[in-house]
Amino acid sequence: MSRLAGKVVVLSAAAQGIGRATAIAAAKEGAKVIATDINGDGLKDLNDIEGIETRVVDVTKKDDVEALAKSVEKIDVLFNCAGMVHNGTILETDEKTWDLSFDVNVKSMYTMCKNFIPKFIEQGHGGSVINMASVASSIKGVPNRCAYSATKAAVIGLTKSMAADFVEHKIRFNSVCPGTVDTPSLRQRMSDYPDPEEMIKQFMARQKLGRFASPEEIAKLVVYLASNESDFVTGQEFIIDGGWSL
Repeated sequence: MSRLAGKVVVLSAAAQGIGRATAIAAAKEGAKVIATDINGDGLKDLNDIEGIETRVVDVTKKDDVEALAKSVEKIDVLFNCAGMVHNGTILETDEKTWDLSFDVNVKSMYTMCKNFIPKFIEQGHGGSVINMASVASSIKGVPNRCAYSATKAAVIGLTKSMAADFVEHKIRFNSVCPGTVDTPSLRQRMSDYPDPEEMIKQFMARQKLGRFASPEEIAKLVVYLASNESDFVTGQEFIIDGGWSL
């Protein structure tokens, strides 16, 4: 269990779900993990895991991200996992929600990359940047995901653009595009419906493998993209959706 030995991994949204599973998986593979989230309480028990150091950071705030970048002496992997899901068509998406979706899902990645890419370049040994996208994006049209899908399509485009811009520096950029993942965030969104169990059945019906992904399964893909095993991979979107996009 040493696929990430000697690497420093910085990631966002580590308090729960995919971010949390990735922080734990990366630490088990020998990485030093700097796990960030806006939710300090949710991060606390990660401090008990060897190899993980936590920081309370709001990735939508430029000052927070700049301070984080200045405090990190070395970085090998950046995983931008923070995100939000809005439910609705364009007619049900007000301007405030549209702007917030782009701030959380896209601008946070812009700010993190803008502050950490110079560190990768200065170090001179390349690295891996992994951005959380979704099958609900340019890959597949999904009902009632207008703002969310627009942001995730933007993430895929941003990732490809940066991959082209910095390939000579051996910095690799890839995006991860899950289908439905069984996270606390999903369960919370389901609880907002009048009949949560019926909504879960409807979400499950679109998963051709007959189940949701676990956060740990997505984390395995992130670890691969963080490791030297993927050294020849850049500018790609990795679909991990249980056959939903087939």
